[in-house]
Amino acid sequence: MGTLGYDDTPIIKGSKYCVHDPKRPSPRVITPADEIGRPPSDAIILFDGKDLSKWDSIGGDSAKWRLEENYMEVSPGTGDIQSNIYFGDVQYHLEFACPAEIKGESQGRGNSGVFIMGLYEIQILDGYKNPTYADGITASIYGEYPPLVNACREPGAWQSYDILWSAPQFDGIDLIRPAIVTVIHNGVVVHNNLEVLGPTGHRNVYPYKAHASKGPLRLQDHGDLVRFRNIWARPIGTYDEG
Repeated sequence: MGTLGYDDTPIIKGSKYCVHDPKRPSPRVITPADEIGRPPSDAIILFDGKDLSKWDSIGGDSAKWRLEENYMEVSPGTGDIQSNIYFGDVQYHLEFACPAEIKGESQGRGNSGVFIMGLYEIQILDGYKNPTYADGITASIYGEYPPLVNACREPGAWQSYDILWSAPQFDGIDLIRPAIVTVIHNGVVVHNNLEVLGPTGHRNVYPYKAHASKGPLRLQDHGDLVRFRNIWARPIGTYDEG
């Protein structure tokens, strides 16, 4: 059939289509951003620096973090905030900055966290020349895995996380497949297709417990003046959706 495909080729394993099948749906067209890190055309914007309308306090009230021009900042004591849009399999981008003024050490310096589905923490910390336990450093899967490398920038500098998340799957109360995550910190792969051991926490290990297929993106109030900007999400679909 020429350049548009062939109908006399083998069937692809696990698919109803043959190799180079002209009937296979073409991928949906989106417009990528002009700059790396900016949202593509199909992204769901969670925070663009203008308002906190996509965020609530954990108790359900409106988010009480401080809103400044182009960023939001933790208001210590007001508690964690979470997105009011929930996601399952998803691509996240977010940018954060730990305080430029160095105060404290180890876990007491520039501490916050990104909780996928509200349960699974990717640590935020001022990890620049700041010794701490390995599974609590910046970009660690907190209490489970250190990052492959420490890619931190200096205090006060804007940093980025790009996160690819495959949600855990359950059959009733039974775990079928654990969560799988890839994390890119400042353009550097720090977790690659990693199986998450379970919900994260401090000084303990936690087994999986069945939960909803979608959950919020939660940002932690750990008492430090950590800033956030440019937060967006893209639900990850399946092949041949067209």
